[in-house]
Amino acid sequence: MNAPFNPRGLATREPFTAYVCDEATAELLKPVVSEMGWAHEKIVRGGLRNAVQSLSVSASPNILFVDLSESGDPLNDINALAEVCEPGTVVIAAGQVNDVRLYRDLVASGIQDYLLKPFSPDQMRDAIAQAQMTIAGPRHGDTGASDRPHLMTAVIGVRGGVGASAIAASVAWMFGEKHGRTTALLDLDVHFGTGALNLDLEPGRGLTDAIENPSRIDGLFLERAMVKANEKLAVLSAEAPISAPLMHDGAAFFQLQDELKGAFECTVIDLPRSQLVVHPHLLNEVQAVVVVTELTLAATRDSIRILSWLKSSAPQARLIVLANKVPNGQTEISRKDFEASIERKVDLVVPFDGKLAQQAAKLGKPFAEVAKGQKPGLAFADLAAQLLATVDDEAVGARVGGRSLLGKLGEIKGLLPSKKKVA
Repeated sequence: MNAPFNPRGLATREPFTAYVCDEATAELLKPVVSEMGWAHEKIVRGGLRNAVQSLSVSASPNILFVDLSESGDPLNDINALAEVCEPGTVVIAAGQVNDVRLYRDLVASGIQDYLLKPFSPDQMRDAIAQAQMTIAGPRHGDTGASDRPHLMTAVIGVRGGVGASAIAASVAWMFGEKHGRTTALLDLDVHFGTGALNLDLEPGRGLTDAIENPSRIDGLFLERAMVKANEKLAVLSAEAPISAPLMHDGAAFFQLQDELKGAFECTVIDLPRSQLVVHPHLLNEVQAVVVVTELTLAATRDSIRILSWLKSSAPQARLIVLANKVPNGQTEISRKDFEASIERKVDLVVPFDGKLAQQAAKLGKPFAEVAKGQKPGLAFADLAAQLLATVDDEAVGARVGGRSLLGKLGEIKGLLPSKKKVA
């Protein structure tokens, strides 16, 4: 359904089809459909069940309206619709159940909007307008995105509780909101992950389905599995039952990385240190690693171990050490002693601000959004810029034929000899 990319062939489809359960809904849709220049014949009786049957043997429209009024299990029925619906179709649903959880589950399953019956013509017009913007607007896989190299970043907390998940959510939000990059947040803590929770989203079953059936992972799977936080940011997270351990070899995670790389401009992986040990291959394609720590004795010990491992096992990755939740007063370990112990500088410090952290949690917003303009927010802005420079600098170097930008300017001004002159 609502694909995270703009598939080819949308122009050859029907622009709109509606499957309704009652005459009142059909009559409400007719003037709206007429305004758009669409045929009334595309308003069909039969609701969701008829939609599934019809679309299993015919092409999907650009915009699909389905009435869930006669559905006994709307969420399962929408999933059945997803099985027969082609990528790129934007789905608007309507029903009589007024339940926030149902709404979130339906949106997480891939629909664009859920209208509570009875709804007004203006509500329908707004929903159609949003659907058209979704189809026409820049999407994750547009050809324009390929002009910028993909950035894959892993965020690793040296210990539990240092705030790595909050950092990952904030970085992903910064990439999308402030830098305009389509971004995927992949939370690999499948039992206790907070990637979706930090953004006030329901995680869905996408990640657990991927682990259980790696062969299903493709672009269409991502379309159904990922939960959109906004137009630029989508999340793949889980809250798998702790009574049922997921036994796997990490193949699903590797396939997800590959698919995300093709569908988004940036991928942020919230990588628990336990997964780092069990599945080290997850860092093979990572260009930058943010090591989140705190200024304590235990965190110092674990920072030394993890940084040493990263230098030998992920030599291609740029390492950024971020000290999080640093109080204004005295710390267990001073910054100077910490840096001496890890034999390198701390790149960034995020100061502790309990009030901002509480506000972010209450609002269901990333810490970076709530803290913008303040010291923690400025630290996040600096972090996002440093991470993007990892690939942007490479792109600049490639465009000037492998020479630095300074070297290119020097040639123009006659300050440095060109390669031809040296030859």
